[in-house]
Amino acid sequence: MPFGLKNAGATYQRLVNKLFKQQIGRSMEAYIDDMITKSQLTDHHPEDLRQTYQVIRENQMRLNPAKCAFRVAAGKFLGFMVHERGIEANLEKIKAIMDLESPTTL
Repeated sequence: MPFGLKNAGATYQRLVNKLFKQQIGRSMEAYIDDMITKSQLTDHHPEDLRQTYQVIRENQMRLNPAKCAFRVAAGKFLGFMVHERGIEANLEKIKAIMDLESPTTL
């Protein structure tokens, strides 16, 4: 899709949502071109990845190997810290708010 089109991001997001509709919310999350395949159980992960790769292949999509990470137990995704216990705010992102001085007047 050409750059500079006003609705390019929204159009691409709709395409990703349509292509991965069986996985999004269950074994995958996607925001434009940032995607994460997740699994409740380690034993399920190979099958979840297989389904993701199948959609990618069927739709002639490409992955950039330099931007791919595998077997990651925790990491940053869209500004959040994702790990086996859930999702937390990234402290680096909220540092400016935490460093604000308390108001001295009302």
